[in-house]
Amino acid sequence: MAKAAPDGLITALDIGSSKISAMIAQKGDGGELVVLGTGQRESRGVKRGYIADMDATEVAVREAVEQAERIAGLNIENVWAGFSAGGLVSDEAFIEAELGGMRIEQADIDALLHEGRQAIDPQGRMVLHAQPALYTLDGLTGVKKPLGLHADRLGVHIHVIAADGSPVRNLDLCVRSAHLEVKSIIASPVATGLACLTEEERDLGVALVEVGAGITNVSLFAGAMLVGLKSIPFGAADITDDIASAFGTTRLQAERIKCFHGSANASPRDNHEMVTIRERTDDEDSEALQITKAALIHVIRQRLEHLMGEVQAALKELRFEGPVGRQVVLTGGGAELKGIADYAQQALGRSVRIGRPRGLTGLPEAHSGPGFATLAGLAFFAASDPIDLRGLTPTPQMVHRQRGLRGFWKLVQAAKANY
Repeated sequence: MAKAAPDGLITALDIGSSKISAMIAQKGDGGELVVLGTGQRESRGVKRGYIADMDATEVAVREAVEQAERIAGLNIENVWAGFSAGGLVSDEAFIEAELGGMRIEQADIDALLHEGRQAIDPQGRMVLHAQPALYTLDGLTGVKKPLGLHADRLGVHIHVIAADGSPVRNLDLCVRSAHLEVKSIIASPVATGLACLTEEERDLGVALVEVGAGITNVSLFAGAMLVGLKSIPFGAADITDDIASAFGTTRLQAERIKCFHGSANASPRDNHEMVTIRERTDDEDSEALQITKAALIHVIRQRLEHLMGEVQAALKELRFEGPVGRQVVLTGGGAELKGIADYAQQALGRSVRIGRPRGLTGLPEAHSGPGFATLAGLAFFAASDPIDLRGLTPTPQMVHRQRGLRGFWKLVQAAKANY
């Protein structure tokens, strides 16, 4: 019989286009996260990150969570859910207060953050995150802990991520319909970055490319926060559909062929290696169908060429270039395709590595690949107990507000100030 959940328990829920996965974790004595149970179900009601069938998604959510509960031997009541659909936007606001050279007290920081709440302008969108990132002292950027220092002016960069309201409300309603409380809805790129990027990478500048089933999110990190974000409305499932269409097979069979025989890299011997697309049956009109591995890889690379072209365009639009624009981390279920890191490195002209979840104790081998980075990151986000300005109550304070400090290079400069 399952027990009631103890204090400090964290349940992460990743609702994706191909799978819905759940993880129950708890902080260990040393502060590490220990995985107690995981669950996974096929996602049937989610298209391109959006919930398209409420009933089907609700059933999959409930079954994934129940599987994790059985393994953990616990009953849970609330979850931290990830949101990965398009429409996510990342912005930054900066506010500053005059201190007259006084020593910074906690009350000064609290007052600044309260005023920062009023500086948020979501422009009709729903705010998912509103967090203090880096502080400034008399114009010096990159200060993480201003408490106890003297300054004439104290400022703070506030990181804001917002999304279209209706898809977020649908996700919230779906989870609640499965009889679960929603602790918070987290932008997937934020969670994924916590799981597979090092702290130094997030500080110095890195691009995270998450290739999901139905959507690919390209996000930039610098100064320890997400500073740019763009969504591309296709992903790994489109490669599967291309295979199914090209060779007249089912999506299920095409996915199996992609996983077992597919690759992003071609070699001369691929012209001689045969892949069985369809076995012969007892039906008189049925014939076995085989293709060369080279033909399969050709179809895969056609879609990858399109995808990497879109990723390159997104990186250019986000101004990820110059000396810091060299490191790309590829993650998501699409990053499990054989040889994709080498292909991406050649296509993008940048150093590319595969990002896998790290830092979790007891994570099952089946859930340790890049396809589960978001799920792990949701647990890390919950465990970090971040400050969110949306939960603060405004208080009167004379503050000089400055907008428009949104450029990637300004944040890179802030990151460099830490070294």
